[in-house]
Amino acid sequence: MSGEALLTSRFDDGVLALTGGGSWTARNAGELERLLEAQREDAGAAKAISIDMSGVKEFDSFGAWLLERLTREWQAEGSKLTVKKLPKQDHGLLEEMRQVNRTEAEPSGRGNLVLDGLARFGRGGASVLDDAAEFANMLGALTAAGGRVLGRIGTFRFTSLVNQLDRVAWHAIPIIVLITLLIGGIIAQQGLFHFRRFGAEDYAIDLVGVLVVREVGVLIVAIMVAGRSGSSYTAELGSMMMREEIDALRTMGFNPVEVLMLPRVLALTLALPVLTFIGSMAALLGGGIVAWVYGGMSPEIFITRLSDVLTVDHFKVGMIKAPFMGLAIGVVACAQALKVRGSAESLGLQTTISVVKSIFLVIVLDGFFAIFFASIGI
Repeated sequence: MSGEALLTSRFDDGVLALTGGGSWTARNAGELERLLEAQREDAGAAKAISIDMSGVKEFDSFGAWLLERLTREWQAEGSKLTVKKLPKQDHGLLEEMRQVNRTEAEPSGRGNLVLDGLARFGRGGASVLDDAAEFANMLGALTAAGGRVLGRIGTFRFTSLVNQLDRVAWHAIPIIVLITLLIGGIIAQQGLFHFRRFGAEDYAIDLVGVLVVREVGVLIVAIMVAGRSGSSYTAELGSMMMREEIDALRTMGFNPVEVLMLPRVLALTLALPVLTFIGSMAALLGGGIVAWVYGGMSPEIFITRLSDVLTVDHFKVGMIKAPFMGLAIGVVACAQALKVRGSAESLGLQTTISVVKSIFLVIVLDGFFAIFFASIGI
C-alpha cells in the first residue's frame, strides 16, 4: 500500500469535507472502514458532506459499494453525501452499485397461512404443467427423430444402440438378479410367516407368483434402472451441455436428438422388458429357496403350485408395462439433461431431479396400468 492518505477530512462551519486518495480497493478494506467510521460523529453534526475523489488512483467494486453504502446510511440519518471529481472511468461502476438492493425487503412477519398455502399449491400446479410440457416436448422430438430415421434407416447409429444396450441391460443383470432375488425371498418369508397362522402356507406361493410377475418385478427393475441408467444419461448429456458439445453438434449440422438421445431411449425401451423377465425369474427363484428352507416346501411342490396360479395373462401384464416405463425413464432423463447450465451444482441438481421424477412417473404409470388391466378383467 502506498504512503498516500486514503482519507483526510476538514470540518468547517457545519460542512464536512472529505478527500479520498490512494487505493480504494478491497485490499485496503479494513483501513477505509476504520477511517470512515471515525467521521461518523462529525457527519451527524454536519449540514452538508462532500467527498473529493480526484486523488483516488485505484477504485474497484468495494470502493464503489463503500461510497454507496455511506450515501444511504448518512441520508437515512438526515445528511447528504455529495461525491465530487470521481474519475470518469469509474462513474459506471458507481452507477451499478446504486442499483444494488433497491427492492424493498418483504415483511418478516408471518403471512396468512391459507393464502400462503394456496400460493404454494398454485406454484406446484404450474410446475407440474411445466414438467408435463417438457416431457411432451421431448417425447415429440424423439418421435419425430424416430420417424426421420425410419425414412433413412442407414443413418441410424446401430453401434451406439448396441453399446447402450450393453451398458443398460447386460451390465445391469448382476445387480438386478441380486436385488430381485432378495425381494422375492422377503415376500415369500413374510407370506409364509403370516399365512402359517391360518394353516394356509400354500397361499404364500400364490402371493409370490402373482405379485412378482404382475407388479413387483417390473416396478423394482424400473426403479433400479431409473437410479442406475436414468441418472447416468442425465449426467452424460448434462456434461455435454455444460461443455457446449451439444451446441457444437448443432453447428456441425447434426441433430442431437437423433445422434445422442434416440439410441439411449430406444436402448432403455428394449432393455427393460428383458431385465423385467430376468428380475421376475430371479424373484421367483428367491421365493422358491425361502419356501424350501424356511417353509419346508420342496421345489416340486413350489413349481407345481406356481404353475397352477400363474397364467399367461399375469405374465403379459408385467411385460406390457416394461417398455412404457423404459420409455418414460429415458424421456425424463434426456429432458432434464437439456436443463443443465454451466455449473457442477446445476448438473447434480438436474441428475437428482431426473431420478426423482423418473421413479415418481414409473409408480404413476404402474397405477394407471393396474386400473386399466382391472377394468378389462386381466
